[in-house]
Amino acid sequence: MLSMVLPYLGFEKGILFLTTKPAAVNDNPWFRVGFYVHITSSWWVLVLGLLQLMPALYRRWPRLHRLLGQMYVASILALAAPSGLILAAYANGGLPAKVGFTLQCLVWWLVTWQAYRAARQRRWLLHSEWMLRAYAVTLAAMSLRLESYGLYYFFQTKPIETYLTVVWLSWTGNLLLAELLVQAGLGRWYLRAFGPRVAPVVLPPKAAAGTG
Repeated sequence: MLSMVLPYLGFEKGILFLTTKPAAVNDNPWFRVGFYVHITSSWWVLVLGLLQLMPALYRRWPRLHRLLGQMYVASILALAAPSGLILAAYANGGLPAKVGFTLQCLVWWLVTWQAYRAARQRRWLLHSEWMLRAYAVTLAAMSLRLESYGLYYFFQTKPIETYLTVVWLSWTGNLLLAELLVQAGLGRWYLRAFGPRVAPVVLPPKAAAGTG
């Protein structure tokens, strides 16, 4: 992903993906700001999110885990998702692509907010489960490229068919997989793996009374 981002940091208009946009779009300041904010912030949230899923990092440096988590959440809520909404308005592929990318950004923002909210409430199981969902949407950029290659080379789909399929599949497929893993208990596994520093989940009084 970094190798895909680096060529754009020379701020040239006529390279790679930008050649698919008309001159009016490439000259639009909103598009350009949205594009560069999105490609840079989306790259580092991939790294930050991966580090958040390493229990050993938390057990050894819990403060670093919290700091990186705050950076991850702030980067998505303030930079990556909002800039993605800007790009969605200029998406190739017409209305289906624009709606797909718009919904992806909105869902990305909401599930990340839910993960942050659960952490603030010290509801660690919910936090771990929402983080898995949030990172699944973060990985949509990688899924989009992998699925594009797969559809084109193995199923010989036409370029527009490939593109419109992965616009939706890249994030809905990831969310579905994340939900299956959550329901299978991956969130609880992370809660145990993070160790005794994580406070136990406190059940509501009624639920606690019924566990005897």
